[in-house]
Amino acid sequence: MKKEDYVRMCMIDAMKAHDQETKDTLSLLLSALKNAEIDKQRELTEDEENAVVYKEIRQTQETLDMCPEDRTDIIEQCKRRIEILKKFAPELMDETQIRAVIEEVMLSLGFTSDNPATKKSKGIIMKELMPKVKGKADGKLVSSILDGILV
Repeated sequence: MKKEDYVRMCMIDAMKAHDQETKDTLSLLLSALKNAEIDKQRELTEDEENAVVYKEIRQTQETLDMCPEDRTDIIEQCKRRIEILKKFAPELMDETQIRAVIEEVMLSLGFTSDNPATKKSKGIIMKELMPKVKGKADGKLVSSILDGILV
């Protein structure tokens, strides 16, 4: 089942349960998925759908981070919205899993303990690495882990 169909089904359930906040959040997610599909002019892949969900979570988190502390209504709304959206996002890779993929990519590119990767080769590694972790791991975390590995 496509994520779009699942979101629509959950939105209908929220409407039946008179859960306005969940309905509104899922309506926004559904719109974002539809807009991404229109932009691509084709059906989205699972990774692309996940990327849209993560983008919505990231944007809501940014709103939460920039919100003044005295606006507790907005803060609570953002926290609940993130909670709802996370139900539609797959679990992200943890640091151990990311390290394993980085090591696999570095080996495939010929970097070993005898020929270690340097900061200059980061671009080459990232070019091979990101398609393997896109939609499965946070890009900033991947970059920082790689920085810690590079000589």
